[in-house]
Amino acid sequence: MTTPTPTPTPSEEPAWLHPHVHEPNPKPPAADPTLILARPDGSHAHITVDALAALPQQTAHDCYIVSTGHGTSGPFRFTGVTLTDLLTAQGVTAWEYADVISADGFGTRVQQAEIPTITRPILLALACDDLPLTREQGLVRLIVPHEDDDALRQVKWVARIEVHAPR
Repeated sequence: MTTPTPTPTPSEEPAWLHPHVHEPNPKPPAADPTLILARPDGSHAHITVDALAALPQQTAHDCYIVSTGHGTSGPFRFTGVTLTDLLTAQGVTAWEYADVISADGFGTRVQQAEIPTITRPILLALACDDLPLTREQGLVRLIVPHEDDDALRQVKWVARIEVHAPR
């Protein structure tokens, strides 16, 4: 009889989480800004910047980017669609966590349980200080306004969101 491999808990971060080169102004890793949403049921959606812009937009004020090796910049006012609104629009209502991954391999995890505890929304930002984000600025950028630990949750060039079902 074999012993089953234990399933990792959401608090156990996968090995790929957070690795990236700390260059102050890296070039965008890919020209195609379409992001892929992997739903808990295994289906996928390809989401364009225009589709994100068509969803209800919210703004998070007084956001800072605190990045290892880059210093602190801000305050900024980011505008975009909340992660929750995007998932709801895509038919995802029950989820435990979502891995948000950049086109350069950097990523972070957002727990569904943290959403009700925050006062400012987690955004897929499309604009900063009322100007559309350029591809160099991230074009679609995950903003976690309450995060203040070296911007390990501020994902630039969002390319993929992998949503995991509740256990």
